[in-house]
Amino acid sequence: MKSKNRKSIAVIVAHPDDETLWAGGTILEHPLNEWFIVCLCRANDCERSARFKNALVLLKAKGIMGNLDDGPDQHPLDETEVENEMLKLLPDTHFDLIMTHDFAGEYTKHLRHEEVNKAVVSLWQKGKITANELWTFAYEDGKKAYFPKAIDYANIFEALSEKIWLRKYALITKTYGFSENSWEAETTPLAEAFWQYKSPLHVKTGNAEKENRMEKELNIFKTPNIEILKSLYYKSKSYLLYKGKSETEFNYFGKISTRIIEPIVKKSLDKLEKELRIFKTPNIETLKTSYYESIGIV
Repeated sequence: MKSKNRKSIAVIVAHPDDETLWAGGTILEHPLNEWFIVCLCRANDCERSARFKNALVLLKAKGIMGNLDDGPDQHPLDETEVENEMLKLLPDTHFDLIMTHDFAGEYTKHLRHEEVNKAVVSLWQKGKITANELWTFAYEDGKKAYFPKAIDYANIFEALSEKIWLRKYALITKTYGFSENSWEAETTPLAEAFWQYKSPLHVKTGNAEKENRMEKELNIFKTPNIEILKSLYYKSKSYLLYKGKSETEFNYFGKISTRIIEPIVKKSLDKLEKELRIFKTPNIETLKTSYYESIGIV
């Protein structure tokens, strides 16, 4: 989204800190844009609302909070209630871009994230909010197998610079006050990703999105090429290097401990070596199954 043109961008999220976790680096990288952040919950939480206001200053953004129920029971909210609250908080203006949660949220799982996405898409499709395009956060956690990470095959994927990531991390730990061993601090993504939609008619939700990605990837099997399949398979298995470890533990900025990383690499390579047997007598169906299992589609 690098552009010299000043853009008006609404970021619509469920909770204070969501804007920073999932899009904070992008916001910090583009301070000249007109950012307006809508947070649907916790306006009456004095501590969280105060921290949200402090975050807005550091993000150079304007914003507002609502007070939808966000109790621990997480009972589903009425769709109309969510939409009305959103319309009440959003400025009555056209945006160049709207960013919000994905239909499946960013991790397993939070109902409010899904409800916010559904409301944004519904209002955009009905013309009650207008924007040139919609971006939804593209993250996944392997069904709680690891901390949420940016999906590298999303429409938009950008690794954050060390400087930007450290500012983002400071917002989570200092401004929002989460401890360094908290889920929020451990999660703070080093890259940010988004699904991009340029028309309300093209927005897919639920299984339709998943099926669309599967259909696209299935093309690689129509004219089987073993070397391509091997490459894709091993690329998809690379998460083994980091499984069970947080990204911050490895310190991607050049201070990785050899003593920590070498055993993990060796274990992964040993596992991959054993898996090579599936290529000795190539069987396309076996390769397809292995590939999709490795990227968590089946």
